[in-house]
Amino acid sequence: MEQNVSADGAPDPARRYVVGIDFGTLSGRAVVVGADDGEELGSAVHEYSHGVIESSLPGSEVRLGPNWALQSPADWVDVLRQAVPKALALSGVDPADVIGIGTDFTACTVLPTLADGTPLCELGDLADRPHAWPKLWKHHAAQPQADLINKVAADRGEPWLNRYGGKISSEWEFAKGLQLLQEDPELYARTDRWIEAADWIIWQLTGTESRNVCTAGYKGIRTEDGYPSQEYLAALDPAFTDFTDKLANNLIALGAPAGRLTEQAAEWTGLPAGIAVAAGNVDAHVTAAAADATRPGQLVAIMGTSTCHVMSSDRLAEVPGMCGVVDGGIIDGLWGYEAGQSAVGDIFGWFVDNCVPPAYVAEAERQGLSVHAYLTGLAAQQKVGAHGLIALDWHNGNRSVLVDHDLSAVLVGQTLATRPEDGYRALIEATAFGTRRIVEAFEQQGVAVEEFIVAGGLLKNELLMQIYSDVLRRPISVVASGQGPALGSAIHAAVAAGTYPDVPAAAAAMGRRTESAYLPDAARADRYDLLYAEYRELHDWFAGEAYGGTGVLHRLHALKNEVIG
Repeated sequence: MEQNVSADGAPDPARRYVVGIDFGTLSGRAVVVGADDGEELGSAVHEYSHGVIESSLPGSEVRLGPNWALQSPADWVDVLRQAVPKALALSGVDPADVIGIGTDFTACTVLPTLADGTPLCELGDLADRPHAWPKLWKHHAAQPQADLINKVAADRGEPWLNRYGGKISSEWEFAKGLQLLQEDPELYARTDRWIEAADWIIWQLTGTESRNVCTAGYKGIRTEDGYPSQEYLAALDPAFTDFTDKLANNLIALGAPAGRLTEQAAEWTGLPAGIAVAAGNVDAHVTAAAADATRPGQLVAIMGTSTCHVMSSDRLAEVPGMCGVVDGGIIDGLWGYEAGQSAVGDIFGWFVDNCVPPAYVAEAERQGLSVHAYLTGLAAQQKVGAHGLIALDWHNGNRSVLVDHDLSAVLVGQTLATRPEDGYRALIEATAFGTRRIVEAFEQQGVAVEEFIVAGGLLKNELLMQIYSDVLRRPISVVASGQGPALGSAIHAAVAAGTYPDVPAAAAAMGRRTESAYLPDAARADRYDLLYAEYRELHDWFAGEAYGGTGVLHRLHALKNEVIG
């Protein structure tokens, strides 16, 4: 795209700009974008100094239990202080020409705070209490609470349960909140607000508490009828009846302004005080705008450490195992659907870190390649089915369609001749099979998937993308931007600033994708149909007794927790 510049080569002062910030699992990224055409002029990344807190609390010997994953709010504020000024400097844009800022976050990443928004982990007397810290999206230690939430809801016939595919995830607000109550009731009592990080960061930018319809709907079990009833909460635990009081009802539509940038936030970021701040959003859902995928049937798969599948539709249906369907959850006026896989890129990373012999690492280094690239090259030489393997992609549990984070991975078919590239390709295929299972669940309920679009870091792997196209038997479009969530947040900022009347109009001007970048090969697709049938048999068998199979994975999980827990 040709850049609009002045005669001296600097950005055109007549243009207006917006900033998008994507808060990820390990880092935060800021991008400066032209509000008229979506041109990305400068970006910067800030790595979280605490990363993912999984073993012990920072500066402490307090150990965390199995399946815990926390973060530090200080890391998020550092993104405002570091990444935004650097992106502005690299863009050459005059901060005075920036008219709005938008953000997105991983979800459900949630934290307890005081009434003024102070995180409990930042109080000196609470820093050594694990439950005082934000629980990252992949914190799965609340599975027992999720099981209780689902059982009580099913027994009572709660009408909202089927809107969430029949199961509430351990990743979400209610399960994590119930875990807080049951494991640290004193801390629960000191929690004035239980708030998504997506909304907390907006609070820091505007000085005003707000809640966005996306996280409230998908992660907070809030439908058009409100939150679950007091009677239901009491059935979970009598002390849990005040839980929804710690949430909020002042919900803001996506793209709407949540407030104006405060003087303090202006000092952090180097942006003008008083500019528009868009309502909070989720990294996956906001990416639909970056792909200009705002119409019914356009499914966007944001593929990174995990994968989230989001799609708008003009049809309301109850899709088993989905993460929810929310009115205006992606685009105002349409039903927004969400599904996902708890681990994708994380699986490939685990394999490279733990399952590759030194000789392979040395050869990759000799060729000047990453181990991932080296294995991908070897795997690309194989014909479909040649490795004789089938894997289940449950290394971090199953988000959709089973909604069970006590499940674990399975790999069958290994022999003494199995090579690392065989396992690597089998894991890529397993994640593709998991995605096909999700697409089938949508279409079996009459929610058509008209276009499959990929965003995120994994779209750089051409072998992976072609395997997905072959497994799905459909073309794959790709987001043109390498930083889809940050661009999507910038698009929402442009709407909040009044440049566009709504998100679809802004996405049409600022978003972009390459349609049908990958096409399925009929012969490979036929072979993958055979492998997918085997995947489905293993999928249902290892899912547990409820699906006609064995409970061995659940028994192994329970034994592990008993031994180390």
